[in-house]
Amino acid sequence: MELGFADDGIVHVAARFGYMETPDVPGTLTLLEPDQTEGELSLDQASYFLSKIELQRGKAPRMPVWRKRLFIATSYITGDAAEYFGLPRDRTVIMGSHIEV
Repeated sequence: MELGFADDGIVHVAARFGYMETPDVPGTLTLLEPDQTEGELSLDQASYFLSKIELQRGKAPRMPVWRKRLFIATSYITGDAAEYFGLPRDRTVIMGSHIEV
C-alpha cells in the first residue's frame, strides 16, 4: 500500500499472524518481492515503530478503586513488544502515551 509519495522510502505492510504463531516481523519482510514494495528493501537499515500506552489511575468514578489498581497492575506484566515481534532494539522507536482509567 502506498503512503504519501511513491518514492519516499515508507512502505505499509499488513501481516497477519495466528494466535499460536510467534510473529517474526523482519523474517516476514524478507518474503516480500521488490515489485510489492518501492523496490528492494534494506532490512538491515529498516526502522520500526511501536506504540506503548501507560495506564494511570484517574479521579473519575468509572470503576471501583480496587478494579483500577488491578487493571493497571496487569498492564505492567505484559511482555516486551519489540522482543515479541522480533524487532532489533537499536532500530526500534517506541512512542508512548498516558491514559487515565
